[in-house]
Amino acid sequence: MNKIVPLIIVSLVFSACPRPPKDQDLSWKQVTLSRLLARADAGEIMYGHQDDLVYGHSWKVTDWKTDSLDRSDVKDVSGKYPAIVGFDLGGIEFGDSENLDGVPFDLMRKAALKHIARGGQVTFSWHPRNPLTGGDAWDISSAEVVSSILEGGELHEKFLGWLDKAADFLNSLNGAAVIFRPWHENIGSWFWWGGKLCTAEQYKALYRLTKSRLEEKGVRNLIWCYSPNGPISAEEYLSRYPGDDVVDILGTDIYEYVGNGTLEEAGERYVAQVKEMLSIVETISKEKYKLMCLSETGLEGLVDPNWWTGRLYPAIEGFPICYVLTWRNAHDKPEHFYAPWKGFPHEEDFKEFSEKKDIVLL
Repeated sequence: MNKIVPLIIVSLVFSACPRPPKDQDLSWKQVTLSRLLARADAGEIMYGHQDDLVYGHSWKVTDWKTDSLDRSDVKDVSGKYPAIVGFDLGGIEFGDSENLDGVPFDLMRKAALKHIARGGQVTFSWHPRNPLTGGDAWDISSAEVVSSILEGGELHEKFLGWLDKAADFLNSLNGAAVIFRPWHENIGSWFWWGGKLCTAEQYKALYRLTKSRLEEKGVRNLIWCYSPNGPISAEEYLSRYPGDDVVDILGTDIYEYVGNGTLEEAGERYVAQVKEMLSIVETISKEKYKLMCLSETGLEGLVDPNWWTGRLYPAIEGFPICYVLTWRNAHDKPEHFYAPWKGFPHEEDFKEFSEKKDIVLL
C-alpha cells in the first residue's frame, strides 16, 4: 500500500459539534487525510452516495430548518448511513439560494455538518454555469471559455467573483475538512473545461487559480481531488495534472453503460475498465504518495440485479481506494437513480455489499 510519508496516522472521533479549535483548520485537514489513509491502509473502502441526506428516490427534505435529516435511501435499505455524502455547488457562483439540482445551500450546509458530526466525510463537486455564454456546465459551444476567465482574460474579474462566492460557502462549514473535486471529467469534452475546450496548460492554470483564490479568501479546509473521466491511459490521466502541490487525492469517474449490447457484456466491460483504470491510478498514487478513490461511478436504474456484489465489488476489491461514490437518486426523475431504496426489487444485493468486511458505512 502506498504511504503518504509526511502524515502521522491519527485516530479521530468527531464531536457532536464539528468545529476545530480556533485557527486549527489546517490541522483538521491533516488529521482527516490521515484518517482516510488509515482506512486505505487497512483495506477498507468507504461507500458514498450523492445528495443522500437531502432527497431520495421518492422523497425530499422540504423544510430544512426543522427537518432532522435522518432520512436516507441507503440507510432505509442497509440500516447504515453512507460513510461519504457528496454535494454539488453548481449555482453558488450566481449567489442562488439553491443548487442546480434544487438543493438549498442552507440545507446542504446543515446536512454536511450533521454528517461530519456523525463521523462521516463530505465531498463537493462543482458544475458552474458557462461564464462566457450563460449556458450550463454542459454548454460546449465555445472553446474560449477557460481562456476568458484566466488572468488577462476579459472575464477574469467576473470569475474571481464566482470563486469568492464559493469561498463564502466553504468558509461557512466551521472549518470542517471536506473533499473538493472541481473541474472533474476533464479529459472528456462534455463540460466547458473539457479536453477539446481548452489546452492542457489552460486547464492546469484554471485548477491552480481556483486553489490560490480560495486560499486567498481564507479557505484552508479543503482536501483537493483530481478526477479525470475513465477509461483513459496513464499518459492521458497525467496530461492535465495540475501538480503535486495542489492535489491530495487522485480519483477517476467511470460509469457502466449498457448501450446496444447485452447486460452481461456491459457488466464485464465495466469491471475490466474499472480494474484497468484503478491499476493506473494506483501506480501513479504510489509514485506521488497520494491517496486514491473511485470518485464517481454507478449504473443508472440498477438494471443488473446483482450489480453491487457481481460488478462493483469485484471491480474495486483489493484496490487501496479510500472511498467509492455512486451518483444520486433523483426524487423528480424516477429512472435516474444509482442506489437502492426500501422496496427496490434488488435491495438485498446492496445489503449484502454493505455488509462485506472491507466496505464501510456508518
